Amino acid sequence: MYFHVQQLINEIEQDEPDPAAANALQEGLGGQFGEMRTMMQYLFQSMNFRGPSAKPYKDLIQGIGTEEISHVELIGTTISRLLDGSPRYQGKPTDPVDAPGAKGAIPLNIALSESNIHHYLVGAQGAMPVDAAGNPWLGSYVYNSGNLVLDLLYNLMLESTGRLQKCRLYEMTDNKTARSTISYLIVRDQAHENAYAKALETLGVNWRTSLPIPKTNAEKFPEVARLLEMGLQSKQYSFDLTNLSEAGRIFQGMSPSNDGTKLDASEQAPVGVPMTIAPERFEEFSPGADTELQELIEATAAMEMADIERTFGEMS
Repeated sequence: MYFHVQQLINEIEQDEPDPAAANALQEGLGGQFGEMRTMMQYLFQSMNFRGPSAKPYKDLIQGIGTEEISHVELIGTTISRLLDGSPRYQGKPTDPVDAPGAKGAIPLNIALSESNIHHYLVGAQGAMPVDAAGNPWLGSYVYNSGNLVLDLLYNLMLESTGRLQKCRLYEMTDNKTARSTISYLIVRDQAHENAYAKALETLGVNWRTSLPIPKTNAEKFPEVARLLEMGLQSKQYSFDLTNLSEAGRIFQGMSPSNDGTKLDASEQAPVGVPMTIAPERFEEFSPGADTELQELIEATAAMEMADIERTFGEMS
């Protein structure tokens, strides 16, 4: 079972909307080496895992796959925030729904030149399951051979390629919203490189000086350096409420990245940061709830909360 804590795994800094950066980040979400790929690949590998004696490897793959769900949430939310707002529209909640286009205004004109038009035409200024060229995410990306060594090798390649692309993304934009997420994912991709490399070490592979891949001097990026100082590249979480994960039997000892740090699998999950729901976008008619609908929505939410509190007790 999977449980959702309504917090983001990392803080997203505030900056101006940047549709071009949002489109570039789509590669890190729905591209061949993006977060949707890692999430689906590791979860399918863990679901299809065979061999009870190899449970620590299953737990390692499953823990990383569970973290990748939060990465999909993080990068998708970041894309949405980078798209959130139109420079030429300053609408108010009291405006009628046709006000954005009144007097010849074209509040979505930025969609024609600065981004993926589908972000505005189809997605209401939100992330989509596509790459930076607009190609849809494909289930055929998922690699699940059933062979432990092959899967671990492929996973290491996947994390390394993802880290390479995110280092390139970092150098494509100076937007703080984009960079806060890109930097976090650069460091966590290195942690996952370390996890799969350590797993392969237990199976006889000696990495010596190969890691991290790529050798990009990413530690010189100020946002990355802060996270490295926190040791985030050498932590792996279990996301296991029952404390049955055996991944710590693998994720231990000195880091394969040869950076002098020790691997630490003692934490169940990171603390997380508060989540906020994006404001309405009147020019997109999103969510498109008039007064009567809004009243129904609020009444339904109150009923659901009452049911939850009856089942689990009062929520603080």
